[in-house]
Amino acid sequence: MMRSMSETILWLFVIVSGLAVGAGLYEMRINIPRWFPRKDGVVSIDAAAMAADDPGRRFWAFVATGPLTLLTVASLALAWHAATPRNWWWLVAAAVMLVERLATLGYFIPTAIRLLRPQTGVSGRASTMAARWTQLNVVRALVSLAGWLFALRALSLPG
Repeated sequence: MMRSMSETILWLFVIVSGLAVGAGLYEMRINIPRWFPRKDGVVSIDAAAMAADDPGRRFWAFVATGPLTLLTVASLALAWHAATPRNWWWLVAAAVMLVERLATLGYFIPTAIRLLRPQTGVSGRASTMAARWTQLNVVRALVSLAGWLFALRALSLPG
């Protein structure tokens, strides 16, 4: 019973983290340039575009904020207790995704909410915040990709 539950959690972890990676890359390519347009090297903030898309409530809450966070914690717990090559890769994947989840919940979501507020406007501070957010978002995407690839490796090994 425990083995089939672990197998199911690993499969769900791979699927949901893969969805999050793909959606994150889409968001970086399509949405973020609209939210934070650059003109003459200066980043501005299009709060109306951010509000219209509202990916946090329309998409991310159902894919990453809730499910991926729960699957990451479950994966850490399940992978920690077994001593197989699969579980080592799974534990690494879950640890990497935990770093990504903590960064998302502790920095990316709160900062995006601050940038969305109309009173933030396009002041120099807000522009700097938006530029930093977009740069760090690339790092977050790479961390997510690494976590997903580690999870895929775990899935490819016998349990």
